[in-house]
Amino acid sequence: MQKKYEEVVAWIRGELREGRLKQGDKLPSENTLQVRFGVSRQTIRKALSVLEEEQIVRSVRGSGTYIEIGKQKRQRSMRIAVMTTYVDVYIFPLIVKEIERVLSDEGYFLQLAVSNNAIEKERMILKDFIRERSIDGLIAETTKSGIPNPNLKLYKELERMGVPILFINSFYPELDIAHVSLNDRAAGRMVTQHLLDCGHINIAGIFKADDGQGHQRYAGYVDALMDADIKVKGKQVVWIDSDEIAEMRDDCSRILKRIKGCTACVCYNDEVANKLVGICMDQGIRIPDDLSIVGIDNSDLSRFCEIPFTSADNPVQELGKVAAEMMIDKIQGIGDIETVELMPDLVMRNSVKVITHI
Repeated sequence: MQKKYEEVVAWIRGELREGRLKQGDKLPSENTLQVRFGVSRQTIRKALSVLEEEQIVRSVRGSGTYIEIGKQKRQRSMRIAVMTTYVDVYIFPLIVKEIERVLSDEGYFLQLAVSNNAIEKERMILKDFIRERSIDGLIAETTKSGIPNPNLKLYKELERMGVPILFINSFYPELDIAHVSLNDRAAGRMVTQHLLDCGHINIAGIFKADDGQGHQRYAGYVDALMDADIKVKGKQVVWIDSDEIAEMRDDCSRILKRIKGCTACVCYNDEVANKLVGICMDQGIRIPDDLSIVGIDNSDLSRFCEIPFTSADNPVQELGKVAAEMMIDKIQGIGDIETVELMPDLVMRNSVKVITHI
């Protein structure tokens, strides 16, 4: 007479034969199987244990049980994927170059992918990683992390496959995955506090709406103002998305209307600050006499802008080094991946006017 757990085992094998279950599929929950077969939880667990011993399924704690037929430990490819939003502009070349240096020194290869900050491109890249099963780890810059992202399940699938993941620059708050980044909140607070220390009270802000860094830098801006008992005025804050940064000068009337009456402006990053400098020069607004400007990242744009501006330094080479070293340690089993947020330093230039209140 067939034992009860054997009935469950036979059903799952039959579903596999008929193609209704296939590699990578998640089995129904234990509760669902209990109801289906009218058996106890212990019986279901016995059946799953048998199938796991036969290398037909694999249980993932906190997630469920998945079909993984005859899965053997994959040979290490010595290949780590690095996915960034951009690669040849702004701070990205320095990050990628440092990651590649560390990986190369340890005998690993870098497989570079670029999402162009597009959710669909990110999705295509992640699906390729899952299908090809050719990478040992993934260092990924998040795509538009300030808005809901439909690709989170793909990251979870890679984790389930045993691929360690580390985010850089930002992170998806819905995923329990570590990140290495600038402490963006501290950076936003630092540049705002510098303006306050220089006597500014009416301080505008331009922040990026569709990524987490923009939200964190805005939070730091708010922290500094509130600690100084200065009211945060929504009408003095401009929110822009990734695509709008390149078109800021075409949208100058909206921006200038928002910052009108302010003596200073905190910019989301140096790219935004550089665009704002251009707008001010077009409109005859003198920097810093009429408007003080600060950026974040201390990129080449802050140094070589027509009017060099003060910026919070983003230690991008250290960021790349830490990310690569942690990933290698994780793959080699000698360390874990943990969140690291690097602290900024303020690099002062002549873009901030000191105001004396009598």
